[in-house]
Amino acid sequence: REKIDRRSGKKLEDNPKFVKSGDAAIVNMIPGKPMCVESFSSYPPLGRFAVRDMRQTVAVGVIKSVEKKAPSTGKVTKS
Repeated sequence: REKIDRRSGKKLEDNPKFVKSGDAAIVNMIPGKPMCVESFSSYPPLGRFAVRDMRQTVAVGVIKSVEKKAPSTGKVTKS
């Protein structure tokens, strides 16, 4: 969504095509499978994330907000 200055937090660019190593940005991420996360402000332990590719960390950050999906009927199993 937008590239921001690491020190001041001010917006530098809207909708950048890419971010390079050392850049800071606010992005929307949509997971492929359900994830257990919360916003960093409401519950810090579940508000951090890391993105890994080929066994290397390529991005780290905090979650500003979460759009929760309506709960669907899950699997019922007998124990």
